[in-house]
Amino acid sequence: MWKVQLFKLNYDQRETQAVADVVNSGWITMGEKTLEFENQFSQYLGKDVRAAALSSGTAALHLALLALGVGPGDEVIVPGLTFVADINVVKMVGATPVLADSVSTDDWNISPAAIAEVITAKTKAVIAVHFAGFPCAMDEIRAVLDDRRTKTGQEIFLIEDAAHAPGAEYCGQKCGTIGDIGCFSFFTNKNLSVGEGGMATTRSEALDQKLRHLRSHGMTSLTLDRHKGRSISYDVVAPGLNYRIDEMRAAIGLVQLAKLEGANEQRQKLFQHYCRGLAPVTEVSVPFLGFENVLPSYHIFPVLLPKGCDRPAVIASMKGEGVQTSIHYPGFQNFTAFRNEGLAETPVAAEIAERELTLPLYPTMELDQVDLVVDALKRALAKG
Repeated sequence: MWKVQLFKLNYDQRETQAVADVVNSGWITMGEKTLEFENQFSQYLGKDVRAAALSSGTAALHLALLALGVGPGDEVIVPGLTFVADINVVKMVGATPVLADSVSTDDWNISPAAIAEVITAKTKAVIAVHFAGFPCAMDEIRAVLDDRRTKTGQEIFLIEDAAHAPGAEYCGQKCGTIGDIGCFSFFTNKNLSVGEGGMATTRSEALDQKLRHLRSHGMTSLTLDRHKGRSISYDVVAPGLNYRIDEMRAAIGLVQLAKLEGANEQRQKLFQHYCRGLAPVTEVSVPFLGFENVLPSYHIFPVLLPKGCDRPAVIASMKGEGVQTSIHYPGFQNFTAFRNEGLAETPVAAEIAERELTLPLYPTMELDQVDLVVDALKRALAKG
């Protein structure tokens, strides 16, 4: 159906063999491959980083809030422009989501100034999302939180939603290692893809232990420990959930991790080719250009369509030419579940949500496919 689809798996025989090896091993639940995946991922992120593999990125966000003690009566600041998982998990722990606007139509990430404006005595955490794999202004965000602590003694935790940003760096530091807890997604369309999976990262030994207990029913030993004869029983130290990853996905994760740097470099080349192709199309703007001291992961290629543009018509026109597109993301205020929540207006994020269009981007994409997409977009816009 598609000449150029939105995303394609960067898989080959290595992923197939990795899964076959696990199946043939006779052990498919969380075990040695998971431990290896956690160890290699933590080493990739940097010194003293601890990583707990999970069933999804949403599980990582949920456990981050639980590990930090966020609950009823607390407020959590969430970007006005992000995937619904970020606001869902806040509601699931009984806390109140508070939206903070994007910086601008050139920088779609959460605004440090907007964070400062919405902090109250009830604020317990901030979720900073590295949108499209472009790092947030983490120093400025941290400065806002540090200033609040200095003036009032209030401790506000910083959670990084790095679902778009495996391999991205801010001032030489890997995203997911700057806040109190980092949350990664390994969903099908992510830079590191295992189908369903995630990782929670932290430099705190205490938080890491909490995350590990929470992901597995609060148990002090795993099924693998009893299988290996290392334990005959277990204690339950706190109520927990089953957010464990399995061995097949951990094995795929190891292969994907080995490919990540090269895949991100290829994404960068495609991103740059898109920018060259779209440069003459003055009515379309590309965000996050000219950023310094960051290394993006180039997760998606988002553009901002002209004001008043008929976006559904553009999507339909490009579909007619075999080009798949998407939208990242609809505004929370328009969802049935949140329409009556009294969420604050975030005008910059709302404008982006109304005009955003995501074009295809994946590591195995060819440059001539980028040209095809750009030409299809030009023709769609020319139709008015």
